[in-house]
Amino acid sequence: MKRLLTLFILFAMTCTSIAAFAAGAKDTRQRVRFETTAGTFVVALYDDTPIHRDNFLRLVRSGFYDGILFHRVIEGFMVQAGDPDSRQAKPGQRLGEKSEGETLPAEIRYPGHYHLRGALAAARLGDGLNPERRSSGSQFYIVWGERMSQRILAPIFEYDAQFLPEGEELPSSVRTDYETLGGSPHLDGQYTVFGEVVEGLKVIKKMQKADTDANDRPVTDIRILKATVVDD
Repeated sequence: MKRLLTLFILFAMTCTSIAAFAAGAKDTRQRVRFETTAGTFVVALYDDTPIHRDNFLRLVRSGFYDGILFHRVIEGFMVQAGDPDSRQAKPGQRLGEKSEGETLPAEIRYPGHYHLRGALAAARLGDGLNPERRSSGSQFYIVWGERMSQRILAPIFEYDAQFLPEGEELPSSVRTDYETLGGSPHLDGQYTVFGEVVEGLKVIKKMQKADTDANDRPVTDIRILKATVVDD
């Protein structure tokens, strides 16, 4: 039986990078520009997730993402792409079961990288089938997420504490970011976040408001026209 490669909802930015750029450090991270039917946005890839970074760059340079759909969109949560079957998909066809290449070992760097609005992360099968939390070879999602009060965030952070490195506490900046900027903290520590949107976040906002069918696929296709490594 085929199973959707999807995000499991449980009870695309870092503290270090934010602090460094605020201090005027040069951002040397590799970037990818996505031209889509909804507009253009740019993501920066993290250097401390090199397996995901290099795999993503390889796929972009090969032209894999050109013509691919954002096949799964949930308003207030995220947008997802990377299923090779979506390139020639018929209207209403159920998508999300396929990926390109082999799965990737997890590179979860929580709380260094977390699911703040704009976080770029790798989709994967759920823990029941994938206890090592290996990532899809090509499917990714970009977080939207809602702003939440500290009262709502408290039990989520309590749950997420099990995924923190031993003896480490959640930085106060993470708590503040979720309250003021929004995101999906219930995914923290369980999926590999390997980049973030640095230009065109309004395009993600537009995407996640699309009308969708029962499988969360946009009724009107949102297609990647061209993905390019910036300054490649």
